[in-house]
Amino acid sequence: MSKLIVHAGDFTFDARFEEQLAPKTVAAFRKAMPFESQAIHVRWSGEGVWMPLGDLDFGVSYENHTSYPAPGQIILYPGGISETEILLAYGGVHFASKMGQLAGNHFITLTSGLENLTTFGKTVLWKGAQKIRFEEV
Repeated sequence: MSKLIVHAGDFTFDARFEEQLAPKTVAAFRKAMPFESQAIHVRWSGEGVWMPLGDLDFGVSYENHTSYPAPGQIILYPGGISETEILLAYGGVHFASKMGQLAGNHFITLTSGLENLTTFGKTVLWKGAQKIRFEEV
């Protein structure tokens, strides 16, 4: 099992790929690593931050998908009804867009630093976009 580091704003989280549950999504994301983006606060989904990715195509469809990621779970929405995006839940999330409920592939889970997750989410909410970087170690 590989280890990931997620640098999010002023915080660092250890994480793991969900290789057994979302092997195609993990393989596609690995090809894009190290992955850097900006995390902004979700609009309709609750307590989460997202990385809007426009028409970026990871070449995957649904696997291990959910509309209700738990805090510390990261999902990839492969596009379709709405644009491609990655979402990190820091509290209660019901994943949606202006078009309605969506589901994304749960492919990464944070494994440490969870005590800082809510602070990170609220920083994004009140202070705006924060840099985020995913790297495998």
